[in-house]
Amino acid sequence: MYFFLLNLSLLDLGSISTTVPKSMANSLWDTRDILYQGCVAQLFFLFFFMSAEYFLLTVMAYDRYVAICKPLHYGTLLGSRACVHMAAAAWGSGFLHAVLHTANTFSLPLCKGNAVDQFFCEIPQILKLSCTDAYLREFGLIVVSVFVLFGCFVFIVLSYVQIFRAVLRIPSQQGRHKAFSTCLPHLAVVSLFVSTAVFAYLKPPSNSSPSLDLMLSVLYSVVPPAVNPFIYSMRNQELKDTLKKLIPSVL
Repeated sequence: MYFFLLNLSLLDLGSISTTVPKSMANSLWDTRDILYQGCVAQLFFLFFFMSAEYFLLTVMAYDRYVAICKPLHYGTLLGSRACVHMAAAAWGSGFLHAVLHTANTFSLPLCKGNAVDQFFCEIPQILKLSCTDAYLREFGLIVVSVFVLFGCFVFIVLSYVQIFRAVLRIPSQQGRHKAFSTCLPHLAVVSLFVSTAVFAYLKPPSNSSPSLDLMLSVLYSVVPPAVNPFIYSMRNQELKDTLKKLIPSVL
């Protein structure tokens, strides 16, 4: 679990470092310029880190399933080599996903100016600058990506269905609490990641506005990587005790 958390932390660090430093520099220097090559790199790395994180969260769901539903086989099914292979598969899948979308997006002819109405380069904003008939080239890749990501989501849901069934069969309350405590942080991170991405990319076009797009982009690109460390840190008893002492004094 901690090996996968290390990978998750690296992905979160990379994801938030892709957009926030550049937006802060633009605010300090009162500019909104970005080089074409910088825009390509920003879109690629953001898509790479976020895609790899989603695939890694899928792998972590399998890790929790084996730990709770098949604890006696955990060492066999998830040895050091298997964990390294699954983490590498998540990183590699994210890289391939990002290469395909970045190459396809920037191969489209941009015939509607060069102003991106966002604080970072993202695919929906780039597509708004392309010619109308160019959307068909991106549509097929989007459909394939949706099926892959939806398949990962279904796998996560089915894993947790089996986990909850196994936990409810545990006779002792202490055992059930311990099992749930290992799953809740991962479940919270998945819910936050999926919900923010769904709101950002599946909202109706009629409800689109610059202020709404900006808010949703902050939700899915900044909030999850910033909140994930806090969510997993809540398993630390020392942190819980500190918060219990701090909150009453603040109030």
